[in-house]
Amino acid sequence: MSASKHPFDSIRDLIASIPEASEASRQAVRARQAELTKPLGSLGRLEEIAGFLAAWQGKAKPSIDRPLVAVFAGNHGVVEKGVSAYPASVTRAMVDNFRAGGAAINQICAAHGLGLKVFDLALDIPAQDITRAPALEKKEAAATFAFGMEAIAGGIDLLCLGEMGIGNTTVAAAIYHGLYGGAAADWVGRGTGIDDRGLARKIAAVEAAVARHKEHLADPLEVMHRLGGREIAAIAGAIVAARMERIPVILDGYVVCSAAAILHALDPRALDHCMAAHVSAEGGHGDVLRRLGKKPLLELELRLGEGTGAALAFGIIKAAVACHTGMATFAEAKVAGRGEQ
Repeated sequence: MSASKHPFDSIRDLIASIPEASEASRQAVRARQAELTKPLGSLGRLEEIAGFLAAWQGKAKPSIDRPLVAVFAGNHGVVEKGVSAYPASVTRAMVDNFRAGGAAINQICAAHGLGLKVFDLALDIPAQDITRAPALEKKEAAATFAFGMEAIAGGIDLLCLGEMGIGNTTVAAAIYHGLYGGAAADWVGRGTGIDDRGLARKIAAVEAAVARHKEHLADPLEVMHRLGGREIAAIAGAIVAARMERIPVILDGYVVCSAAAILHALDPRALDHCMAAHVSAEGGHGDVLRRLGKKPLLELELRLGEGTGAALAFGIIKAAVACHTGMATFAEAKVAGRGEQ
């Protein structure tokens, strides 16, 4: 991103210039669907997925050759308020576990042939406690957004987004409360498994954070730098970079969608290239997805993060592509089509 007068000017410029989908490619998919050896519309959402991929890839037959799961990891000062069942040190331990191949996301990626990259976002320097100060300075938030844009480097053609960060469900709840209002308790869940006292502390922290920053929250980028953290800013950057390169994105759960919600608040078109993998068991995620206009592919009561829901949804997306590109047409199979005797 180029230098600008305000740290967020380049982000606003990018959002203003995002490309649109190819409706010609989507229509080409629909035309082929009508010729495949099946009743029209009988593959349901698989047909919709094929059209979605083709429209963003800009070709009549979608393909997925280099899919990637990108997991962004950050730490949060608000953990000091007792909002999590685990200490902040667990974030680094889990990043090490990802790199050693021992986490759930490693197994799901291996099962589906997905690449995996894990991004350590200055874990030894937690974002500030959002109940006392902005999580990040504006320049730091903009620089982290730019870093997240690099996640798509290397010629990928599908991006699944995930995160890791003790305390980041508190941060996500604060973002939703800041963007959407309501009561803090509407957006707060048990995260990694806190007890009732921990839940009360978490709700109080979200209330305090939004109250402290409330005069600035009309601007979604202020929400990002004041209530977010490094993984939130980086995920937002990755989503925008994918859009600029016409790469479809699969959003994971509660925390990833908080970064997406910031972009959606900037411009409702900003998530048109994104699909929601699943509805999480955490907080008000179902309400968030409705606000974003996203219908999840899965409902498995997941609340792990790590990109696990997005990686699981990839199996469905891969099947949608295989059906669309590999099935024979009525003519090729010498099967009578609709209306033929």
